[in-house]
Amino acid sequence: MERLWGLFQRAQQLSPRSSQTVYQRVEGPRKGHLEEEEEDGEEGAETLAHFCPMELRGPEPLGSRPRQPNLIPWAAAGRRAAPYLVLTALLIFTGAFLLGYVAFRGSCQACGDSVLVVSEDVNYEPDLDFHQGRLYWSDLQAMFLQFLGEGRLEDTIRQTSLRERVAGSAGMAALTQDIRAALSRQKLDHVWTDTHYVGLQFPDPAHPNTLHWVDEAGKVGEQLPLEDPDVYCPYSAIGNVTGELVYAHYGRPEDLQDLRARGVDPVGRLLLVRVGVISFAQKESSSHLPPQVTNAQDFGAQGVLIYPEPADFSQDPPKPSLSSQQAVYGHVHLGTGDPYTPGFPSFNQTQFPPVASSGLPSIPAQPISADIASRLLRKLKGPVAPQEWQGSLLGSPYHLGPGPRLRLVVNNHRTSTPINNIFGCIEGRSEPDHYVVIGAQRDAWGPGAAKSAVGTAILLELVRTFSSMVSNGFRPRRSLLFISWDGGDFGSVGSTEWLEGYLSVLHLKAVVYVSLDNAVLGDDKFHAKTSPLLTSLIESVLKQVDSPNHSGQTLYEQVVFTNPSWDAEVIRPLPMDSSAYSFTAFVGVPAVEFSFMEDDQAYPFLHTKEDTYENLHKVLQGRLPAVAQAVAQLAGQLLIRLSHDRLLPLDFGRYGDVVLRHIGNLNEFSGDLKARGLTLQWVYSARGDYIRAAEKLRQEIYSSEERDERLTRMYNVRIMRVEFYFLSQYVSPADSPFRHIFMGRGDHTLGALLDHLRLLRSNSSGTPGATSSTGFQESRFRRQLALLTWTLQGAANALSGDVWNIDNNF
Repeated sequence: MERLWGLFQRAQQLSPRSSQTVYQRVEGPRKGHLEEEEEDGEEGAETLAHFCPMELRGPEPLGSRPRQPNLIPWAAAGRRAAPYLVLTALLIFTGAFLLGYVAFRGSCQACGDSVLVVSEDVNYEPDLDFHQGRLYWSDLQAMFLQFLGEGRLEDTIRQTSLRERVAGSAGMAALTQDIRAALSRQKLDHVWTDTHYVGLQFPDPAHPNTLHWVDEAGKVGEQLPLEDPDVYCPYSAIGNVTGELVYAHYGRPEDLQDLRARGVDPVGRLLLVRVGVISFAQKESSSHLPPQVTNAQDFGAQGVLIYPEPADFSQDPPKPSLSSQQAVYGHVHLGTGDPYTPGFPSFNQTQFPPVASSGLPSIPAQPISADIASRLLRKLKGPVAPQEWQGSLLGSPYHLGPGPRLRLVVNNHRTSTPINNIFGCIEGRSEPDHYVVIGAQRDAWGPGAAKSAVGTAILLELVRTFSSMVSNGFRPRRSLLFISWDGGDFGSVGSTEWLEGYLSVLHLKAVVYVSLDNAVLGDDKFHAKTSPLLTSLIESVLKQVDSPNHSGQTLYEQVVFTNPSWDAEVIRPLPMDSSAYSFTAFVGVPAVEFSFMEDDQAYPFLHTKEDTYENLHKVLQGRLPAVAQAVAQLAGQLLIRLSHDRLLPLDFGRYGDVVLRHIGNLNEFSGDLKARGLTLQWVYSARGDYIRAAEKLRQEIYSSEERDERLTRMYNVRIMRVEFYFLSQYVSPADSPFRHIFMGRGDHTLGALLDHLRLLRSNSSGTPGATSSTGFQESRFRRQLALLTWTLQGAANALSGDVWNIDNNF
């Protein structure tokens, strides 16, 4: 205090008398004269409180004031004490102010979503219907819901489902023009189209696919009618095969192993498998259709017949069911994109090396109806199928076979086909080079009401809604990119080709992808197939959206009423047949796909000609508009948060929990590895480094100045690239496009490492040094462990920030 007083006296001595001012308390009608505060400082300046109104008076000329009489002693003492009192008051005020500021910041960090300020930028000029000057979360939410409520979702779903829109068709070309025109009428900054020339496979009308009985002498007999020659499996191998028939349940690896264990070998035979559980491509593998063909091929089968089992769908009498004459369409490429240009974008009919995707099957596959499957099942002999394999087509138990011989002929042909993706963009004001992407498949093999009409309608409604918000003062911090995809029914071809074309850019610029595909397949259950980074944000948004079929409840309340562990009820992994999968597993962008589902039953009409607006409306018993509106609200509020929050609301710490959970699976084999002189210590160390890096970044953000734009952008860049950090940098995108170590496919993934470790328990030799082509291989294990460890360690390093803050010593 004495030092401060000395500085104060020194300042008085050095200051010219002409600049002295006197502050005087104002009484009476002039009270509060100078109470207005200054607000034109830098962004984030704190407003200072005023203790009492003061009047500013200029100094009087020297000698103009009469000599003052001597002050009485107590007045003189008060005068001498005045500077001390002023300094003491200033110190108390400053301390209280700083204490309050820190406490307020701490409370905001702790409370999370409950104190969410969506916009704190003073440059907004919102519509007069909302608060003048600033838009907060409640303002934007109210604005969004007001404009969204004006749409006509149901009409758009109906009209879209009535239009022909097979990829490459004349009907699709007309729809493409109409949607681009609709986007051009909105208040978007950019609208454009990308064209790709891709290899698609179609049935040959002159030479339809066929199925015949074959007698014991090998003579081709009666033809079994394939009711609809238009139903086929794109990317099936072409040719004819003959073999005995075997029933193989869903065609999963465990089903085929069980078949062998029961004395029925699939080698050289035709497999009859059910739709569901896995994709067609893995039956050859789709999420509605199993990856059955690949599995069948791996077990030596000659071909695959895929049918819809009535027992797998809802038997509720009021709800419609799939006709027994309907077969289910589905591609059998175990991958995404154009399989004839793997890893490369199909722009401008560019010539590529004559290579094909390793995910193309080498055996033919064909969908058949339940009626044809019933005829085949009646002919099967051999062991009775397990109880869980039984269905409802026969009055008697299903048998495994083998049965009579069949001849399958597939004559599909490949065609170079132009497809068009349509884009619309609202540029962000602060981070225009960071994109929040939302997309929906536009094409459909049949009416595709649930498959793509719902998603297209919601996408167009969101474009219109956000355009109206822009006209009323809203401007997102980051750019919003709306996309209508083509070629989705052939394995997310349009989206994957676009990602391949801009791979070097998108992992730096795309923040999140939101998929609207398969959004409404029922109304009993809600699922979010997503990256772990989005789990916390999804939880927050679910608390803001009303349930479409439980009045007075939010979606979150509906979920936790059934299961208190909401994420166990809602969160699912991304399936390969979703456009969202490629964004995450191929490019390293977190993604989500929302779906309302029937209670534990598949939507029966997906990928069939009965996927009409009328059937979807009946399945939902008139609640289609309400459910579609709920999806639009979910997606829209997610977009607002992602495009407008100052700090990206991605939970980068969540992957620490994911790694910890997987480490638990690895621990099961630590004893087996120790017996061979091997260890998982490197993985444990890398996991610890990631968790520490995530906590360090969280603390840095917590203690930083939240209005520092340079710091905010730096943190956002680190957060938005977390997903990319989990793409293995040690494998080639051309050879292993899905490089994500948790969600990808290939020997570099954690799943492949676990599968390999399980061979330790089944190694027939039982000796520590033993290896074989089918058993545990130590050299392969060491390579897998290195790939996993250094990808995980690289993610920890990247999250840590600058290289001088990183220590790679294990």
